Amino acid sequence: MNMNIETIQSCSIAYIRQIGAYGEENIQTMEQLKHWAKANNLMNSKAVIFGIAHDNPQTTSPENCRYDACILLADEHFPAGANVQHGEIAGGKYSVFTVKHTAEAVERAWVEIFPVLSESGYLPDTTRPILERYAAEKVEQHLCEICVPICCLAIC
Repeated sequence: MNMNIETIQSCSIAYIRQIGAYGEENIQTMEQLKHWAKANNLMNSKAVIFGIAHDNPQTTSPENCRYDACILLADEHFPAGANVQHGEIAGGKYSVFTVKHTAEAVERAWVEIFPVLSESGYLPDTTRPILERYAAEKVEQHLCEICVPICCLAIC
């Protein structure tokens, strides 16, 4: 697992929200978003997809957990669609962990990233959600990224 610090700019997204226990429904929501994006010519070699789990399932009841399947919009063009909403991802400093795009590797990364952040002198910024980023060029290499919003221990 590789970690880099990156400033991510605020960006416009289209998203579909799923409310309920995290799991199989998240995958279905992501597939629904991809289908919509393909139909609107948004899936190409520069496409960036995000998965955003807004709630911690250890502190939020499963039926209230929110998951957004998102695609980056390169311009202000937002094609309308059933269940598709327009939103924005807050910019700022993120610790970006590159991991193999397998269920096992992603699950292991979720366990390892917080100790690595602490050892590196960072705290997660809990005012912004953690992003799972799937850039087309990374996905082709069977990689994805977990982007954790951060602040330095000295200024938090």
